[in-house]
Amino acid sequence: MYTINRTATTDMEVTSIRLERELKEKLKELAGNQGYQALIRDVLWHYVQQKSGDCQFQFSQDDIRASVQAFANKEERCALTGKLIRPQEPMLLGLTTHGDLVPLSVGSLSH
Repeated sequence: MYTINRTATTDMEVTSIRLERELKEKLKELAGNQGYQALIRDVLWHYVQQKSGDCQFQFSQDDIRASVQAFANKEERCALTGKLIRPQEPMLLGLTTHGDLVPLSVGSLSH
């Protein structure tokens, strides 16, 4: 998984966000003991890091359940090595133990 540096809640700014009641209840279910606000922060940090290219890839080969061959439609980064995968290059799509599909460079699963 991606690692997020934790900030004390006293050092955070208060922000109001409107959520559908059903979405809030689903977030609470998914969050469990973590709390849904912490889950929302994790999701937002994950999105920001992914979109900004600042992702710190913390997946290991043990996190990948299965993989399928593919070709990149756009620039991607390997979830195991951080290696750049250029458009139209062969790649793999890895299914993680959490059910996510992540980009993998060819050869990144070799031992």
